[in-house]
Amino acid sequence: MNKLQNTITFIIKFRIAIIAILAILMGLSGYQTLNKLNVDNSLSIWFLEDNPNYRAYINYQEEFGSDEIFVTMFPVENALEETQINRLKDLHASIDSLWYVKTSFSLAKAKYPIYANDKINFDELYTSKRSERGLKNLFSKLPNITEQLVTEDYKNLFFYIQLKPTPTIEIKREVIASEIRTVIENYYEDYYITGAPVLNEAYSKGIYKESTVFGVLTVLIITIMLLFLLPSKRYLIVSLLSVAVPIVLLLGIITSLGFALNMISMLIPTILMVYSVSDAVHIINIYHKEGITNSELSKIELLTSAIKKSFTPCFYTTLTTFVGYFALYISPLPAFKNMGVFTCIGLVLSFLLVYVVTIIGFSFMTMNFKVSKPILNLKAYSQSKTIDWLNAFTSRYKNSIIVVSTLILVYGLYSVFNVKIDTNSLDLLAEGKAKDDLRWVESKLNSSSRLQLNITSKHSNMLERDVLKQLEQFQNKLNTNQLMTSPVSVVNVKSFLEQRSPILFQSNVSKEKITTTISEISDNGDEFFKLFSDDFKTAGITLGVKELKTSELEEVLSAIETDFKSSFNTEDYELKINGFSVVFSQLNNFILETQFKSFFAAFFVAFLCLWVFIKNFKTTVLVLIPNIMPLAILAIFMSLLDIPLDVSTAMITPIMLGIAMDDTIHLVYKYRKSKTVVGSPETRMDNAMRYTGSALFSTTIALVGGFLIISTSAVPSVRDFGLLCAVTVAIALITDIFYLPALLKRFDS
Repeated sequence: MNKLQNTITFIIKFRIAIIAILAILMGLSGYQTLNKLNVDNSLSIWFLEDNPNYRAYINYQEEFGSDEIFVTMFPVENALEETQINRLKDLHASIDSLWYVKTSFSLAKAKYPIYANDKINFDELYTSKRSERGLKNLFSKLPNITEQLVTEDYKNLFFYIQLKPTPTIEIKREVIASEIRTVIENYYEDYYITGAPVLNEAYSKGIYKESTVFGVLTVLIITIMLLFLLPSKRYLIVSLLSVAVPIVLLLGIITSLGFALNMISMLIPTILMVYSVSDAVHIINIYHKEGITNSELSKIELLTSAIKKSFTPCFYTTLTTFVGYFALYISPLPAFKNMGVFTCIGLVLSFLLVYVVTIIGFSFMTMNFKVSKPILNLKAYSQSKTIDWLNAFTSRYKNSIIVVSTLILVYGLYSVFNVKIDTNSLDLLAEGKAKDDLRWVESKLNSSSRLQLNITSKHSNMLERDVLKQLEQFQNKLNTNQLMTSPVSVVNVKSFLEQRSPILFQSNVSKEKITTTISEISDNGDEFFKLFSDDFKTAGITLGVKELKTSELEEVLSAIETDFKSSFNTEDYELKINGFSVVFSQLNNFILETQFKSFFAAFFVAFLCLWVFIKNFKTTVLVLIPNIMPLAILAIFMSLLDIPLDVSTAMITPIMLGIAMDDTIHLVYKYRKSKTVVGSPETRMDNAMRYTGSALFSTTIALVGGFLIISTSAVPSVRDFGLLCAVTVAIALITDIFYLPALLKRFDS
């Protein structure tokens, strides 16, 4: 007690110096944030450098060409007019001169093979010398290639811009996207553009905008709520400062260390604001109650008493919340690791600074505790009457509450197994031009990204007649899958040559002749489609896919594997499927791993924290059961409303477990302290509800308000996360004021 009093005296004595230091640190942090804060939603934040899937993706890009591809569609009157092709050629010249562009491709660059004089030459697919009817006839013989260049009605032209591999251009992606648009607009006023770089840029812009809006809205909503929740208007400035100081310092730390916001970490400021204000409300309510009941105490003594009574429950609520977020650190996804670490740093800052700020703030105040009242008040609502009703209800109907709640809990645990794990890439993007352009392009092209299938022979090369026949069988099977489109490989060129020069592939033609001829295709073909590796051991098939859910991508990859095994002997041939879609499809496994590891780690550590806090195993189990209830009901909501676990909602269970325990700890702390008072568990719980009830309602309202702000996000996935968190926090309060009291009144002794 003396040490605490001496610490408070020290803080008050040097309060001006502490204020100056905090002001300087906030100024430096604000400067860092304004100048260095940026958004990074690149692939590298989702996968560790040594992750085999990520490394395979990078290696594939370096060897077979990047799939960082802009797909642009130009609406035209007639795609076969010479003026349109000339304009495309001019655009190629401008685009190809940019340092980050590997190649570009369109009808103006496309070629087709001609066999003459015992060799294959490549001629331009479009030539003004050929009639429109002749062009269309030629296009019909290369359908999988030409349908990626021009729509069936010849009213749209497609233009592709392939960038250098991901690590080369990732940092400059936003600048690159802007420059690409500027170049295109020099030639075309009307265009639609999509592809991985465009979507990534849209994610980043949306994140930056929403994180700013969330911050402003959170401050506004918290201020309005505090006007109702605080026992006096004099506490408002102290509450807002206890929120602002740790947030500003944390953002300064993040930017100083060179980290950026992403779709996950953008939520940190909003989440920390509501946590900080929750602790501030608890401390202020206890301080005010102590001021009413102990009017004879001096300011130092009153502060000491209030901080002593608030420190233990606030410490354990911070600890359990800390555990919930730190559990994210064991996730295999770097974005979750960063989210967990920086939120934990923010929680520690908030916990420490809320006491420093409130002590300094209270030291400047003189107040008549008994006559003070909130600025805004709901006259029709009596908090004390509500708490008395709750106490009577949980005493009278405790058995019924326990039976009904336990049945809901059991059904919720069953519902856990019905929750889907699936990330819809379109749900990561807000409505807007990027999403509209994507839909338009996919409606005409039936794809917006591509997969590269590499079939490698372990013994011979891929140019032999029998191997080509197997490759053709494989590609024909791929053609029947509606989730894929336009597979392109040497098979397409071979089929075209067979129609134009059937003599080339007659049975009496030597194996060496065919091998030599096919090898010339690789030498002269367009580099946009990588048909062979340099040693001809590997043949490539490029095919298009739409923006799909991870479950659909898994289905696509599984179908490809099945078709490969039915076409090739897997002992002699190996298949590798490459492209961003392959890496993206792995998210389901990572999300499941995150949920499993993070939740059970958080659950185990939280149980230990409660046990240490309560010091009684039976009571700890009784207290823990209601804290599982919100997660069980969350599972019911997700299964009934068909809301899957995705990259946003994947972190929800460990976080919500930590949050659900906060109000429980405050209530149980007073309940356990009441053991010094003679009385039954019912009497002690009723006293605890009367003492902490107002703070429980206040902090829950603050948390629900903060998460409802997140639920206003234009990004569907983030919106679901905010809404589910708000519902879970509200349910946590309901279980704390009904289920928990009923269990303790019935079973504790």
